[in-house]
Amino acid sequence: MEFALTEEQLELQEMVREFVAKEITPYAAEMDRENHAREGLMEKAADMGLLNVVVPEEYGGMGLDSVTVAVIYEELGKGCAGVATSIAANSLASYPILLAGTEEQKKAHCDLLNEGKLAAFALTEPGAGSDAGAVSTSAVKDKEAGTYTLNGAKAFITNGGIADSYLVFANTRKSGGIRGLTCFIVPKGTPGFSVGRKEDKMGIRPSNTCELILEDVIVPESMRVGREGQGFCIAMETLDSARPFVASVAVGLAQSCLDLAAHYARERRQFGQPIASFQMVQAMIADMAMKVETARLMVQKACWMRDQGVEFGKEAAMSKCFASDVAMEVATDALQVMGGYGYMKDYPMEKKMRDAKILQIYEGTNQIQRMVIANKILY
Repeated sequence: MEFALTEEQLELQEMVREFVAKEITPYAAEMDRENHAREGLMEKAADMGLLNVVVPEEYGGMGLDSVTVAVIYEELGKGCAGVATSIAANSLASYPILLAGTEEQKKAHCDLLNEGKLAAFALTEPGAGSDAGAVSTSAVKDKEAGTYTLNGAKAFITNGGIADSYLVFANTRKSGGIRGLTCFIVPKGTPGFSVGRKEDKMGIRPSNTCELILEDVIVPESMRVGREGQGFCIAMETLDSARPFVASVAVGLAQSCLDLAAHYARERRQFGQPIASFQMVQAMIADMAMKVETARLMVQKACWMRDQGVEFGKEAAMSKCFASDVAMEVATDALQVMGGYGYMKDYPMEKKMRDAKILQIYEGTNQIQRMVIANKILY
């Protein structure tokens, strides 16, 4: 395993860093206030090739390895975790098809992303968060017609109001449970499928988050991903693949908080000297730096293991859990270094602290991650 980035990775990193500095960071506060991404931003991200990073080369994508994708998402996380979340959701929504889809499904989905469109992963429901087996959205098969009729509602879906394709998980068994969970592709505009309320969130506000409503939505059998009842396995494998990317966004956010705190400590003077000269502040900066670097290395290892084709579920959960905890801790400590100024909306720290919290919650709460880690070790 190499710790140094390749020349290609460094070039991509610099390219994304420039994009963030020009198109995201200057507008982060505005997008936070307005509760949506800036008009045209996703189109610019698409032009940069940021929406199809996991699409294999044979389907017209960049075909990047996981380590490189993590490098990209870290840079996006430095600029705005909300924008990073919307972009990364395309990867999350791609894995079910890349893992279990037919050739026709893979080509259609990848073509969509290559055209700069967005996709959404729709698993969570009002009554089914951490407990994926509690999904109540139903899928009733009509054998003669070769179709399924979907009914139910989804909650907190990233890109829910702006996606062109949705990966919807529904239950094909009347009794429910994980054995009936099945994945379906539902295109935007399908009769009976609609977008409900847009959420007014605490953080990651530029990311579009909506409820989805399915009322007698009919999809052909060709839109089923994998076998009936395979949905739970597909969802879990997808989350394993995506968790290091959540972690990389967390690392980016944490690094940006550390950078802000260090800059402020050098500039802010109290008692006749920069507060950076005070040992208590130095200790806080050092602790933050150690946490960020450790989180980055955990992300790198999890991604490297995935790229090597070895079991990485434990490491994926570890990286997501640790890095998101670090993001929250570093945001809190960085705000403390900045004092009252950090608490004000005139500075970006308070937004970053609000953004950090969701990283401990979505794509599997950190309590769930700890259960996954323990089960991998004990059983």
